[in-house]
Amino acid sequence: MSVSGITPTIDAQGIHVPQYATVLDYFVTGMQGIFGADIVLTADSQDGQQIAIVAAALNDANSAAQAVYQSFSPATAQGIGLSSDVRINGLTRQLGSNSTCDVYIVGVAGTTIANGIVTDIYNNQWALPATVTIPDSGDITVTATCSVQGAITASIDTIQGIYTPVYGWQSVTNLSTASPGSAQETDAQLRIRQAASVAIPSLSILGGTLGAVEALAGVTEVRAYENYTDVTDSNGLPPHSISLVVQGGDATEIAQTILAKKGPGCATYGTTTENVTDPATGIIYAIHFYRPTPVTVNVAVTITALTGYTTAVGTEIKNAIAAYISGATIPAGTQVYIGGQLINQDEAYTIAGLGIGQQVLFIRTYTPANLQGQSAAVANLNDPYTYEITDMTLNSGTSDIDILFNQQAICTPADVTVTVS
Repeated sequence: MSVSGITPTIDAQGIHVPQYATVLDYFVTGMQGIFGADIVLTADSQDGQQIAIVAAALNDANSAAQAVYQSFSPATAQGIGLSSDVRINGLTRQLGSNSTCDVYIVGVAGTTIANGIVTDIYNNQWALPATVTIPDSGDITVTATCSVQGAITASIDTIQGIYTPVYGWQSVTNLSTASPGSAQETDAQLRIRQAASVAIPSLSILGGTLGAVEALAGVTEVRAYENYTDVTDSNGLPPHSISLVVQGGDATEIAQTILAKKGPGCATYGTTTENVTDPATGIIYAIHFYRPTPVTVNVAVTITALTGYTTAVGTEIKNAIAAYISGATIPAGTQVYIGGQLINQDEAYTIAGLGIGQQVLFIRTYTPANLQGQSAAVANLNDPYTYEITDMTLNSGTSDIDILFNQQAICTPADVTVTVS
């Protein structure tokens, strides 16, 4: 350490920053050397407080120097620094988006709804287009946009509230499920995508194709499969073909990337088809890939309520199961109870959920139902359980749910039923 060990130094192992206590002790020792060992430097003395102010300022400067040093690497950079670093790999941080849903409006012909807002059963607000005029038929379908950014879900018939009533507007409902948005990409998620992007120039052609598609804007998950044999494989892939299952992203960009990265003479397979042109030859190729097919998982949990059980605990059980299957984003500063332990998240925390082609295991669904929901009303591991699970089913059964390679399990809190016996 330079300056008697109170400022940062950099060597082959990285940056070294002294602790605040070391900095404070340096100034205390210096004052005692000037004025004598009997000088009063306690925390409640004027001299002691002055030294603490100087030590705190130097400690803050040291921390800033450490943050600057760490911002040079994607492994340790944060926020805008990380966003700048990943540009080296041709990546940009994915901005958050809002969920959308088609809603069916019924009312008196000619009624105009200006800046209308509807609500779902969870009190989320969904904004209609700026102006909606009900036609002569007395009904109209328009797209509503959720006011909350992120993967807000809405099952059929769950958007039924009129938040901004207008004379002549009679009802609203959604006849289809919402298309979920996404939260802004967190530092942890961006680091994972950056690590995947360096696979683009890999020795494996399939690995390079996978990395290139994962790096595309809007792509949240990719699974790649290859059949290098002379016969159709167990997934139905024809001989000498690849198949990518891609969640999110623009279909044309995905197809163009697959064409650019796949091996010559290698066929593609999937139900989504895009015709793209090879810029070098002008030849048009039909590129096939899959979008994951959602498989809804309905979970029924029967419990015996014990002392301290409240409806809030039941809600937490639903949220915990849904998060295990479909994932969830917990905002920064949220206090989360896991197994009775209170955890305060300093930054947004993402629960990944089950990936494409990943089966739903019965015993692993039981675990979040039993542990993560135990302590909505208590704050430490020594508090008693507030309920006992007596029965649980997945899609009316007690077996694992098999998910095909091009499917993905989904579950919302509305798909979980908690019955108190």
